[in-house]
Amino acid sequence: MPMLDINGTSLFYTIRGSGTPIVFIHPPLLTSANFIYQLEELSRDYQVITFDIRGHGRSEYSKQPITYSLIVEDIISLLDYLGIKKAFICGYSTGGSIVLEFFLTKASRALGGIIISGMSEVKDQYLKLRISLAAKLAEANAIPFLSLAISFGNSNNMQVFKKMHKEALHGNAKNIQQYYRYSLQYNCTNKLQNIDLPVLLIYGTKDKAFHKYAQILHEKLPLNKLLFFEKERHQIPTKVGNKLNEMISEFVYKVNKEYENS
Repeated sequence: MPMLDINGTSLFYTIRGSGTPIVFIHPPLLTSANFIYQLEELSRDYQVITFDIRGHGRSEYSKQPITYSLIVEDIISLLDYLGIKKAFICGYSTGGSIVLEFFLTKASRALGGIIISGMSEVKDQYLKLRISLAAKLAEANAIPFLSLAISFGNSNNMQVFKKMHKEALHGNAKNIQQYYRYSLQYNCTNKLQNIDLPVLLIYGTKDKAFHKYAQILHEKLPLNKLLFFEKERHQIPTKVGNKLNEMISEFVYKVNKEYENS
């Protein structure tokens, strides 16, 4: 089991394939198992890197509170360890916010990014209530219940559900709660115009609560392309994995060509 020691905390990661590196970032409670289809399929053409955020899955508990800047620093440590100068950074849901934080603080280490069902802030009451409830459940150590509900919602078959549920149960309640709560306070909307890297934005047409966030990113990010999956909701990486992989592959290929020609 590949582990990287970062100042006394062991980080679980997986690396597969060769070529242009793509790093995937999961939301709270869930783990790198969320990207099972990306790891399997995209690694045929690219170097796919997944990892469990501290206190999630197989990564160890973090004495430092979970913040986006800490997660970004862990990604940099992982890239350094693997000898990777630059990579595409892909985040799902709150993982998309970490992509933005990465671009704002470590842009020199990125080639571009993919944000799936993501946001630059949490501004509507509905989403605030959902995240707050998840944080309270984590605080109450109700990880089995949270894992059951969220893994089921993100699974497209029983095999994937069992794997996601099993991995999520390894998580530390305190670190999971910290990740949820930090997402409530994070806001980089007024800095989006400073990001000059190419970004692919992907949402589901039925994920209407996130359409406002898609519009914010589309209007404010200087270099972006916004795409929607028809009749899909929030859980895109597993629900439409094959089609998502095609979009990511096409985007990475196009950006690489543009870099070669510049």
